[in-house]
Amino acid sequence: MIAVIGAAIAPGIAILSYFYLRDNLQPEPISMVIRSFIFGVLLVVPVMVLQYIIQTEWEWKDGIAAAVFVSAVVEEFFKWMVVYFTAYKHVEFDEPYDGIVYAVAVSLGFATLENLFYLIINGVNVAFWRAFLPVSSHALFGVWLGYYLGKAKFSDRSQDEYRRLWVSVGLPIGLHALYNAIFLATQHWIWVIVPYMLALWWQALKKVQRAHDFGSKTFRSRPH
Repeated sequence: MIAVIGAAIAPGIAILSYFYLRDNLQPEPISMVIRSFIFGVLLVVPVMVLQYIIQTEWEWKDGIAAAVFVSAVVEEFFKWMVVYFTAYKHVEFDEPYDGIVYAVAVSLGFATLENLFYLIINGVNVAFWRAFLPVSSHALFGVWLGYYLGKAKFSDRSQDEYRRLWVSVGLPIGLHALYNAIFLATQHWIWVIVPYMLALWWQALKKVQRAHDFGSKTFRSRPH
């Protein structure tokens, strides 16, 4: 059991540590990051209950449509809500990259408990693929969510803020939906999902750099 718990938790902690340590301008209080991670953990059960209700009460004729709505929309929307209401308006959210830190923390909290449930049922022999696919994908969707929340937070005009807030929830839903659709659309999903994940990582790292660049400009423009 200890091996299962370790295999379930390690990927999330490792990925979160990576993105946290990239915050080299004004690192967030570790207590805030841990709090966001715990919020993500606590989100799993209500989301699973809601997904179960939707799946059982609604008649889905299209499996891909069900996967898009029940998984992508519900999970990404509720993760967005947690980040928005617990971090976005907080005083510690004081640079654009902070959005990535908090969104990744919430996403990985969610992914870690979900991963634990899966490994308890299926064993540690699938731990590597769980780390590379579901856990990593949740973190990468969180990068997009957090990047545009950071852009929204420091927008000069209110209309730009509202537009970026919509993008911050819409893009992760779209990326998650495409991720789910790949598994359902072909039996040879491995040949599609690996390039897709590599592209997500590549774009996520670019978003990290852009957030840093934007944050440096914002920081230098503040009165000291």
